[in-house]
Amino acid sequence: MAAANIKQVAKHAGVSLGTVSNVLNRPDLVSPTTRQKVLDAITALGYVRNDSARQLRAGRSRTVAILVLDVSNPFFTDVVRGAEAVVEEAGGMLIVCNSGEDPHREQRHLDMLEEQRVQGLLVTPVSDGRHPRLDAFVERGIPVVLVDRGSGHPSRCSVAVDDVTGGRLAAEHLAERGHERIAYVGGPITIRQVADRHLGAATALAERDVPLDLQLVKTSSLSVDAGRQAADDLAALPPDQRPTAVFCANDLLALGLLQGSIAHGLRVPEDIAIVGYDDIEFAAAAAVPLSSVRQPRAQLGRTAAELLLEESINEDGHQHRHVLFQPELLVRKSSDHHR
Repeated sequence: MAAANIKQVAKHAGVSLGTVSNVLNRPDLVSPTTRQKVLDAITALGYVRNDSARQLRAGRSRTVAILVLDVSNPFFTDVVRGAEAVVEEAGGMLIVCNSGEDPHREQRHLDMLEEQRVQGLLVTPVSDGRHPRLDAFVERGIPVVLVDRGSGHPSRCSVAVDDVTGGRLAAEHLAERGHERIAYVGGPITIRQVADRHLGAATALAERDVPLDLQLVKTSSLSVDAGRQAADDLAALPPDQRPTAVFCANDLLALGLLQGSIAHGLRVPEDIAIVGYDDIEFAAAAAVPLSSVRQPRAQLGRTAAELLLEESINEDGHQHRHVLFQPELLVRKSSDHHR
């Protein structure tokens, strides 16, 4: 059965289309008696207003989109929850898109979201935050806020964690525990967060009184499976060449590395110490509780959404801001061992 339309409501109530429109949008202009006749007709016919069409005609939607790197990563789950709380408090709706760390998939999502004329876009880009595709959103008047990614770009806000400092914290901790053969597991290195965490760790080790090299173990993704593969690769090395400590670009990699290392008969942290990044809920609950660099995940999402809504409401008076949170190292059993 076809949905009732506004013309049918007007005919059923015996009023004009304009009167029905006023009841829906400016009820104070309609007398109580007439307003009730229209409301009764709406109930009788089961009419549901096409709010999305109305918003598109006005050139503005109440839908905010968030495009993340990996929807299966609990880090992004918490970021989304923080953003969703703010958007819903403002009477809007948040839709979640997943690029899967794939630039082509990211492009398809951006095309679709621009066509839908969303109210604003929260995005963690696969590569550089200066993505020209994002400029098209800004030119259309659609605010863009980078999430978990810093930006000096004049036309968009950003919310991020100082990943260079986070990498430094992890590397300094492992060096202070007496480790001299330290590896960094992460990839693709083209992802800005992966590169920044590596930079912080490598710089910290190079600046020590006795400089240390950081071995780079590249992975194809930031997943548990990639962490297990890295464990296989490291376990195949001769014991005198194998790193005694590993800093992973995120907790999923670290958890996979932890599982794989134990499967190969390596003791954690005695044979190999492990530090992750993000401090997702599963980090502390691992078989060997995982040391991790904590990010304020929900706060990232909340702050990004607040900046976006502020810009969408106050376009002329809005000042773009770049918020940078500081990370914190939580030391647990996986690395709390002196050599």
